[in-house]
Amino acid sequence: MTAASPHGSSGAAQGFSAVVVGAGPAGLTVGNILRAAGVGCLVLETETREFIERRPRAGVIEEWAVRGLERRGLARTLLERAQRHTECEFRFAGESYRFEYTRLTGRHHFVYPQQFLVTDLVREYADVRGGEIRFGVRDVRLHGLESGRPSVSYVCPDSGERRVVEAEFLAGCDGARGVTRAALPSGRVRVARHDYGVGWLALLAEAPPSYDCVVFGMHPRGFAGHMARSPEVTRYYLQCPPGDDPGNWPHERVWAELRERLGAVGAPPLKEGRLIERRVLDMHGHIVEPMACGRLFLAGDAAHLTAPIAAKGLNLALHDAFLLGDGLVAYLTEGDETGLSGYSATCLARAWDYQEFSQWLGEMYHGTASGDPYRAGAALARLRRLFVSPVAAAAFAEQYLGTRTTG
Repeated sequence: MTAASPHGSSGAAQGFSAVVVGAGPAGLTVGNILRAAGVGCLVLETETREFIERRPRAGVIEEWAVRGLERRGLARTLLERAQRHTECEFRFAGESYRFEYTRLTGRHHFVYPQQFLVTDLVREYADVRGGEIRFGVRDVRLHGLESGRPSVSYVCPDSGERRVVEAEFLAGCDGARGVTRAALPSGRVRVARHDYGVGWLALLAEAPPSYDCVVFGMHPRGFAGHMARSPEVTRYYLQCPPGDDPGNWPHERVWAELRERLGAVGAPPLKEGRLIERRVLDMHGHIVEPMACGRLFLAGDAAHLTAPIAAKGLNLALHDAFLLGDGLVAYLTEGDETGLSGYSATCLARAWDYQEFSQWLGEMYHGTASGDPYRAGAALARLRRLFVSPVAAAAFAEQYLGTRTTG
């Protein structure tokens, strides 16, 4: 929420050049960029450090994003531990089709669970670069966004007192349900939304990957996906009704549906294991325009939520963070406003590009299970085109890897 002034605060306000709200990939990347430049900043996070370092989320990182982390000294452990994927597999009409995107583009994907990346980033920010971070804060509020000196107040988890932090700039990196997005004046922003009309049952299985690449199954019963997360853990997705109850999906039903939807001639059997996560994602995307208001700049899911259809959310968050971190450093150390003045427009161009690709891919994934013969036929035609048209294959690979624009 936002307020005109931080009433009821205890003690004098502290001051930083920047306050970052949210210690996810975007917020921690911004914080690390600022610390590397010697800029004073504070990161506020409502969860504990242990929680954010264990929270399973995305895992596919595009090569340009990894190179961006590497240039900023933030990818050493990732480059040592991440898997490199060079192809994916589509399964439809009972057959398997390999798509060798590295052969087409020379680029590849990295697979590195988001919680590992967050662990690396928070260690670098707090333990190596000496950045200030406060975990477990409550009731965060923003004040004076359009003034020359905005502030953030929060309730300290130890003392229960409200504390105030002043800053030249605020970075809102606290997700789609965070306080920073809610603080934007309703008359000054537009939220564009698309609902896919389906749900995905997101699963983590305590089982090694069954296949050596990402597998997408398009089946009349619904989409299914297989994504390696580590040698011991695999991410699966199953299309389901929006708002479905995870309790409707016991162990036996999950594995029966995965076997059916990922089945193909000659495919090896699934390696089954205990399900350690089951949650239903209602598939939708939205974009907030503009991504800035006064001295507040949004990044990551606070600005644009991308359904996991094309694995773009983490990559967009890193793209925002690179631009915002670099823009803040340029302004605060050199007085150069170029990066910040163009921040929203530059980020939105990529965000819309990724949203459009996710929508296109979603129709291909879900059309066969739509119950509409026209949509089903069109989805299969779209799939087959990838394997008969070099132009279509190259265009898909470009968008799948995010190589149309560079980070």
